[in-house]
Amino acid sequence: MMQPVLPSHRYLDERSIAYDRRSFSPDTEKGAANVANALGYRERQMIKTLIFEVVDTGEKVLIMVGGDQSARSGLLKKALGSRNIRMADPEAVLAFTGYRIGSIPPFGWQPEGTRTFLDEALMQEEVLGVGTGQWGEEILITPANLVQAANAIVVQLVE
Repeated sequence: MMQPVLPSHRYLDERSIAYDRRSFSPDTEKGAANVANALGYRERQMIKTLIFEVVDTGEKVLIMVGGDQSARSGLLKKALGSRNIRMADPEAVLAFTGYRIGSIPPFGWQPEGTRTFLDEALMQEEVLGVGTGQWGEEILITPANLVQAANAIVVQLVE
């Protein structure tokens, strides 16, 4: 069966950034733990891409943490340089990214100047899994290649 070529794949291919493709059943229940289980990885390795909003300015930022982790409020506020932040609601996420929550790729769609952050502990992993924009398809990529592809700022976001 032919795997679809999605915008996230084209983005990486155009930049000659190495990655592997994996598919899992689109009937898999949503969530990083379920993707990890379906593909045979640890939940930490399956990345959650979260969109946060700096309330004062309206700036939206992309945050990447391990599937079993949550960003710490204080660390996130420090990284973003604002105390007034919140998770963007699903409608705002769709309007900003063009993707529904659940399989947002961490690259290829960002408007110029969008800040993207990756938790520093993830740099120790051999491989990370990120969404492609289509549930049932996953990109496996080294942390260094993910930082390059997403133009990510590596910073402590979890404890």
